[in-house]
Amino acid sequence: MLKAPGDIASGILLELRSHPGNAAWDARAIAVILFSLVLVVAFYYWGRPGNLDPEFTAWLGSQIGLSTRDEYFPLLPYGWWAAMSVLLRLLLPCLFIWWVLRDRLCHYGFTLRINRAHLAAYSLFLFGMLPIVYAVSLTESFQQTYPFYRYAHLNAQHFLYFELFYGIQFFCLEAFFRGFMIFALFKRFGYYALLFMVIPYCMIHLGKPPAEAFAAIVAGIALGYLALRSGSWVYGALLHWAVAISMDIMAILQKGGFAG
Repeated sequence: MLKAPGDIASGILLELRSHPGNAAWDARAIAVILFSLVLVVAFYYWGRPGNLDPEFTAWLGSQIGLSTRDEYFPLLPYGWWAAMSVLLRLLLPCLFIWWVLRDRLCHYGFTLRINRAHLAAYSLFLFGMLPIVYAVSLTESFQQTYPFYRYAHLNAQHFLYFELFYGIQFFCLEAFFRGFMIFALFKRFGYYALLFMVIPYCMIHLGKPPAEAFAAIVAGIALGYLALRSGSWVYGALLHWAVAISMDIMAILQKGGFAG
């Protein structure tokens, strides 16, 4: 009978070490999974633009010479989003690869090398998505959701600044989910690593239109598979960003276009 938390912990460790077959103890895989979960939770609470405290936002703006009355002050939370993406989804996983896994970044999809067949697959993915994006852009829920930045429709400057921050976020997102997570777990679980990755990836889409949340399951697995086969997540990031830009443009056009 278990009498204390220590008994539970020791019991779990005993099961992990003694269980036969593929479920045997693997400290590396467990470290990757737990570290990934910590980063997902940290990003949810401290990385998203909607969670940024107004007082902290005003203070942050004052540090870079941006007052609350400045035209571009509303972009600040998205700049924070991009910065925290770099920290939590790119920099810290890279440090983990170097210091904990003792490995090279090129073994985790951090490379531009890709063959023509895989490049063609990414291109087909993009062109296949555009008609779908157009179809869903006709719905009210889509138009109410995109762009995330409510002033993106004002002019090209607002739109481009936001899309730059958006793009940084996408590169870091792909580096984390389709780079760090699946390449690290692939070494232990093979293509089952895609399923480990797609669960938290799907959950970060909760709260968005249902069609996008369900599509995240398919897109997450497809992009993960392409990353593993091509050896790079970078082109998936470019694809993801291109689709996101097309979503924002179509949403703005459906609502009457740019204001100026």
